[in-house]
Amino acid sequence: MKTKLPYYEIPDYPETYTAGSVAARMLDGLGFRYYWATEGLTENDLNFKPSEEARTSGETIEHIYGLSKVIVNATLKKSNEGGNDILESTFSEKRKQTLENIKTAADILRNSEDVSQFKLIFGAREFPFWNNLNGPIEDAVWHCGQIVSFRRSSGNPYNSKASVFTGKVKE
Repeated sequence: MKTKLPYYEIPDYPETYTAGSVAARMLDGLGFRYYWATEGLTENDLNFKPSEEARTSGETIEHIYGLSKVIVNATLKKSNEGGNDILESTFSEKRKQTLENIKTAADILRNSEDVSQFKLIFGAREFPFWNNLNGPIEDAVWHCGQIVSFRRSSGNPYNSKASVFTGKVKE
């Protein structure tokens, strides 16, 4: 039986606005975009790059995976030192782990009263949660757009039934 991945659709929004619920919703939007940007990619898509200097879609997915680790590590209060074990795994494993990292971080933030406790830690250096918003979170959104563009160029367009506005899949 195939395991259902997070973010086929965005979960219902909370009734109240808090710093944590807003940050979580940003991650939910990223998760939805990433799910549909990467759904149904072929080997041809993963190897596509628009120019010699550009990353392939597969390399961009590896980069987003790395960003997802930085994002989740902040919510787990863990340093970003250490191995890149999953980077040697298959596309489907990286995709699954990326979605799970985003979901874990979103769930922690959604239930948080104080997002300032979730610092980005790189060895002895710490950065406030603000840097997570404009850094790895927005960078990952940016790169999801690249994957969508690249897959269009390689002949496998994004599913137009996935609405980023509603976070649902149109019937």
